[in-house]
Amino acid sequence: MPALWIAHVTVTDEDAYKKYAVGATEAIAAHGGKFIARGGHYVQLEGKDRPRNVVARFKDVATAEACYRSDAYQAALEHDRGASERELLIVETTE
Repeated sequence: MPALWIAHVTVTDEDAYKKYAVGATEAIAAHGGKFIARGGHYVQLEGKDRPRNVVARFKDVATAEACYRSDAYQAALEHDRGASERELLIVETTE
């Protein structure tokens, strides 16, 4: 089943986060991930407001998790340490 990688982010260091985003984009693409939402208009209905929301679609949960654990993504993540506050999850879709 396809899976969605969903991140809710508050960026605290724009320059460092931009470096993270470049590497993360490459890692996600290398694992077949496709962005379906990346920033853009949103409406916060419940929970903590995070002004940057990103959703990427992968072929399955295992592939999305492999992307997260990959050397390429972990290298990108080093730029994000201290550059944002975020929640990240992977969820299997029903279609």
